[in-house]
Amino acid sequence: MTQIIETEAATPAYLPSKILNGAAREDALAMMARLISHTKNKTTDQAEATYQEPVENYLDEELFASEIELLFKRIPLPLALTCELPEKNNHKAIEVVGVPVVITRDSQGEVHAMLNVCRHRGALICAAGLGTSRALTCPYHAWSYGMDGQLKGLYGESTFGEFDKSERNMIKLPCVEKHGVIFVCLTPGLEIDIDSWLGSFAPILESLKLAECHLFSTRMMPGPNWKVAIEGYLEGYHFASLHKDTVFKTNLSNTATFDGHGAHERVAFALREIENHLDDPVDTWDPTANVGTINWLFPGLSIAGGWRQRMAVAFPLPTTKVNESLTEQRILVRTPITNDEREQHELEVMRDWFYDVTYDEDYITGFGVQKGVAVTGGKTQIFGRNEPGVQYVHRTINRLMHEGAEAVHGSDTSKAVLPRIVSGQ
Repeated sequence: MTQIIETEAATPAYLPSKILNGAAREDALAMMARLISHTKNKTTDQAEATYQEPVENYLDEELFASEIELLFKRIPLPLALTCELPEKNNHKAIEVVGVPVVITRDSQGEVHAMLNVCRHRGALICAAGLGTSRALTCPYHAWSYGMDGQLKGLYGESTFGEFDKSERNMIKLPCVEKHGVIFVCLTPGLEIDIDSWLGSFAPILESLKLAECHLFSTRMMPGPNWKVAIEGYLEGYHFASLHKDTVFKTNLSNTATFDGHGAHERVAFALREIENHLDDPVDTWDPTANVGTINWLFPGLSIAGGWRQRMAVAFPLPTTKVNESLTEQRILVRTPITNDEREQHELEVMRDWFYDVTYDEDYITGFGVQKGVAVTGGKTQIFGRNEPGVQYVHRTINRLMHEGAEAVHGSDTSKAVLPRIVSGQ
C-alpha cells in the first residue's frame, strides 16, 4: 500500500499544465508581465475612483424578486459543465432560484434542458445531482420521458384515458453548449445568442479547454446573499487578513490584474512563486505556475486556476430568500482520474481545502456582512480603487437590471424595482 505523507497544512499542490499556446499564451505572458511589475512596485490594478453600493441593494426583498425575474430568469446561466455530462444519456438535476431544472445529453450526444417536472401531476422527476438513464421516469406514477423531454409512455395507459401526448411533453428551456459550459435560460421560448453574450470573453473561455477536463467532485455550500458571496471571489485585498493561514501562503495579497469583458471579467493574482522569477528572461516564464486566475462568467461562475492541472469551479446562486445563496463547488482535473491512492489523496486535500477556505473563511465572514449591512441605517458599502473586479460586477448587475427592465416593460420601467445607485457614479 502506498504510504501517504501529510503536508504540514494540507495545502493543495498547484500543478502547472501545458495547455497554453498561441494567442492564449501571449495573453498569459502579458498578464504575468503586469503582475511582475506590480510585485516589484508593490502596486495593483486600480479603478478610476472608489465606488459606493447602497446596502439596501443587498436587503430589499422586492429588489431581490426583481433580480430573479430580470437577471436569473432571462440571461444564459452556466448551469453545467461538459465534463458533468460526458456520456450519452447522462443527466444533471439542479434547483436554480426555486426552479427545478434537468439537463440531459441524449443518445445522439445533444444537450437539452427542461423543467424537472412531470406533466401529469407536477412531481419532480429526477433527484438532485448527476445520473445516467435511457429515460426520465417520474417516481410518482411512472410517466416516462425521453432524454429530449418527449413523453414516451405511462403506466396503465389503457386505463388512463385519451389525451394528446404531444401536449404533455416536459417543458423545454433554451440550452446551448459552448467551450465546455452548458448554458440554460430559465424562461421557455427565449433565445440564447451565446456568441453575443460571451463577446470578447469567448477566446478566454475557449483557451481553458474545459470540455477536455474530468470531474472529481461536487459539493453544495450554503452562503449569504448572492452579491455578498460573489464579492470575495473578485479581489485579493483580503488575502493577508482573512486568509493568512491558507490562501496567503500561496498568493500575494493586494497584487492583482483586472480585465472586463462585457458582463464577464478576469481577475488574476500573483502567486508567491512569481517572486522567484522577477528578473528571469521572458522565454523562461511559466504563467501556469505564477499566475492565479479567476475567470468569471456572469452572474457568478468562478473558474479558479483554469491554466493548471487541477482547478476549482464554483457557482454561487440565490435561493428563494434574499439573505441566502447556495454554491455548487466542483473540482476538475485535466487528465483521467485513476485509482492511484496518492492522486486520490491529493484531490481530496484540494476538495476539502477549497471548501473549508470558502465556507469557513469567506462565507462565514459573509454571513457577518449580511448582519452588518442590515443595521447600518441605509448607508453604503464602499469599494476601493484596488477592488476593480468587485466594482465591475456591481456596475454590471445594475446595468443589466435596467436593460432587463426595458426589455420586459418597455420604456415604462417604473413597473420594475431597480437597484439604487449613488448619485454621481
